Amino acid sequence: MKKDIPMQLYVGLGILLIGGVLLGGEYFLVKWAPLHKQRVVDETLKQLPYHNQSLGVDIQVAAGIFGQVENFAGGVKISRSRFWGVGPSLIITSEPNVDHASEFSQEILAKWETDGVLQNIPRYRFDHTKLADRDAVLIQRYKDHALWLTAHVMSPDRIIVADCTTGGGDQALLLEACDESLRSITVAGTASSTPVLEGVTPPGTTPPRIIPKK
Repeated sequence: MKKDIPMQLYVGLGILLIGGVLLGGEYFLVKWAPLHKQRVVDETLKQLPYHNQSLGVDIQVAAGIFGQVENFAGGVKISRSRFWGVGPSLIITSEPNVDHASEFSQEILAKWETDGVLQNIPRYRFDHTKLADRDAVLIQRYKDHALWLTAHVMSPDRIIVADCTTGGGDQALLLEACDESLRSITVAGTASSTPVLEGVTPPGTTPPRIIPKK
């Protein structure tokens, strides 16, 4: 006579199966997922050296951006393709500095600083900084469903413009990749002059001795 399997056994097996699935999911979320995420971050931000003699530029390009290299007159485009959507890219152009100035004028700096408000540009940020002892400006903006970070770098010989876009990928991670890449730019050529400010003693010099009046 064939015995029927008790319903309680089915229920028990179902509970064990569900518990195993939940336990496996918890292990994935707690143990494996953070490690995988960190590996993705590390692989994306890993810097790869790139040198372009004709542009006079050396740069450490994030691996998440580095891919196909396309040279064109006056510049180069470095891009990484994606299966879906637009991938990140970096476009670097160079033009002669006819004035041989070492710093951007106050007029152009003021224009860049106020463009975000005057033109109502989303997520606009302006940063006047130095990149490898060159006067530089970093401008962030949002357009075409992506974040863009642009570096303008001036040397007495040339002006470099580097446009980096996150494309349709992880905006926060790829923006960090763009930022780290652009901040590594080194421009070849004549050293930039450093103006001496009134009241400031240049490095390596001895300040004048002040003799009090009797």
